Amino acid sequence: MSKETLISNLRTIKDFPVKGILFWDVTTLFKNAACLRELEDILYDMYKDKGITKVVGIESRGFIMGASLAVRLGAGFVMARKPGKLPADVLEEHYDKEYGKDTIQIHRDAITPDDVVLLHDDLLATGGTMCAAYHLVQKFHPKAAYVNFVIELKELNGRAKFPEEAHLETVLQL
Repeated sequence: MSKETLISNLRTIKDFPVKGILFWDVTTLFKNAACLRELEDILYDMYKDKGITKVVGIESRGFIMGASLAVRLGAGFVMARKPGKLPADVLEEHYDKEYGKDTIQIHRDAITPDDVVLLHDDLLATGGTMCAAYHLVQKFHPKAAYVNFVIELKELNGRAKFPEEAHLETVLQL
């Protein structure tokens, strides 16, 4: 299977979640067993030699491949969630999105300074959510932090929000 096959299995939805947004739907990759396996294999190959000890999945589509990748890497999995979803004490980061304001939280005991962290989500558009998650993870002072997306929408230049040391990689660039 090729990256072109993965791209051909994506679906786009106009005016979702708000008018004027073209939504790239990765659920069509997740429901296709061959695409799901290929995506997992690609992500594993990208990070198998990085010493990852924790994978942080961004709510909610980042949970799917993030958890799968954590198992494959022999790492723990951490959920980055919206307020009110995590039951224990949290650290949080506030940020602006392309269509509003939001907050992201992680349990205060989820990451240690000994961890090497991989943050994962499905899509890099303007970068607001993941950039906030990256800054949130930095509050834990991990040894290193990597950032990964399944899809990058290059024309929106979300990559520019991240500091160089973020080690940002994507599987598909559109």
